Amino acid sequence: MSTLRTALKGGVAALVLAGVASVPAQAVPTVDPAEAAVIRELETKGYATPSNLASKTLLVAAADLGERIVAVGQFGHIVISDDDGATWRQAASVPTQALLTSVYFADDKVGYAVGHDAVIIKTEDGGENWELKYDDAEAEMPLFSVRFADANTGVAVGAFSTALSTTDGGETWNLQSVIPDPPPPLEGLEYEPHLNALFEGPDGSMFIAAETGFVFRSLDSGANWEPIKTPYFGSFWGGMTLDDGNILIFGMRGNVWRSDDQGTTWAQVDTGSKKSFGGGMQMDNGTIVLAGLNGGVAYSTDGGNTFEVVDRPDRKGYSAVVDGPDGSVLIFGEPGVVKHPDTAEGFRSGS
Repeated sequence: MSTLRTALKGGVAALVLAGVASVPAQAVPTVDPAEAAVIRELETKGYATPSNLASKTLLVAAADLGERIVAVGQFGHIVISDDDGATWRQAASVPTQALLTSVYFADDKVGYAVGHDAVIIKTEDGGENWELKYDDAEAEMPLFSVRFADANTGVAVGAFSTALSTTDGGETWNLQSVIPDPPPPLEGLEYEPHLNALFEGPDGSMFIAAETGFVFRSLDSGANWEPIKTPYFGSFWGGMTLDDGNILIFGMRGNVWRSDDQGTTWAQVDTGSKKSFGGGMQMDNGTIVLAGLNGGVAYSTDGGNTFEVVDRPDRKGYSAVVDGPDGSVLIFGEPGVVKHPDTAEGFRSGS
C-alpha cells in the first residue's frame, strides 16, 4: 500500500481529532504493582491498556446489539454495557492502541471495528475479545467506517477515497477503487474525497457519506460504487435510511439532506442551525436524533422533514447516538458516554 498524505481535512477525522485535543487531563488511578506489570505488558504488545476512565474519555462510535451496547474510541478503548448504559466495562483483549472510529456488528456475536493506522479488528464473542485482521501504520491512513452486506462481504472506507473489501468474513482485506476509472467529470471528485461513513440503503443498497458534497451508492453489496453529487459542496459525516425508506445524510454547518428516490436526488432540510452533526439514529417511535459538535442535538418527529436543535450546556462534540433507558438516548463523544433526553421537550424541562 502506498504512503498517503498525513494531513487530515474535515469529516469524521476533524471531529474525532478535535475531540482528542480537547479532552481534559484526568488523574491516573492508582494501581498495585501486579496490575502495573500487566499494563506494561499489554502496552509493550500493542494492546489497549485497562483504564477506569475508558468510558469517560473520547468515544467515537457505538453499536446497539439489543441486550448489549459496544462503543469504541481513543487508545483502542472498547467499552461494553449490558444494562442500558448504567455501567460500563472494558473489553478483555483489544490488540491495538490506535484511535478506533467505527464499530459494526453483523449479529450479536460477530463484529468489526476500524480506526487509525488502517486498523481492522474482529470479535466473535460479542465484543469481549478482538483479533487484529489488518493494519498498515506506515500508510498513515485512517479508516472511518466499516459495514458488511452479509456474513462474508464487507467494506471499510477512510481518508482520501481509500476503501478495503473482504469476501471471507474479514479474514483478508484488499484495496478497492470506489471512484470509477476514468472518473466522471464531477466537481470535487478529483480531490479524492474522504469517505466518512457507510450506511445501509433501501432494498439492500449501501451508501457512503463523503466530502465535497458526494454520496456514493452501491447496488451490488459494495463491489461497485456510483458517485452522486449533491448540490452541497461540503462534508457529510453520516447518514441513515429511515423507516419509510427515505434517506438522510448530515454533516457540517447544520447540513441535513433528504432523498425520497433511493439517493438519486437530494433536497436540503432547513435545520435552522449551524451545528455540525456527526451521528444519529431513528428510534422505534419514529423520532430521529442527531448529535454533533458544540453540544448540538437535533430532533425530528416528522420523518426528517423538519428538525428542532437544542444546545447542550457542556458544548462538547458528539459523534454517535443509540437508544437508552426510557425517556433517553445515549450519546458518545468527547466526554465518553452521556445520557441525554430523547425529546426536545424533555431536554428543556431538564428531565
